Amino acid sequence: MSPSESDSTSPATIVPPTERSCERCGRRERWDDDEQTWRGLTPPGTPHCLHEWDITGTYNPLSEE
Repeated sequence: MSPSESDSTSPATIVPPTERSCERCGRRERWDDDEQTWRGLTPPGTPHCLHEWDITGTYNPLSEE
């Protein structure tokens, strides 16, 4: 396909998650734009947990804006 024949679809934008939860201990966190870090929404969970974050569910990292 030549550049003049390119399709008219717009590129998708990757949107990072703003909330996440650990599948092992239940800890929930939300992204803090001001501090540029994750902030806990619930108690810390298990102190030695190697968190396995569940960011799938209904989350879709692609946005067609």
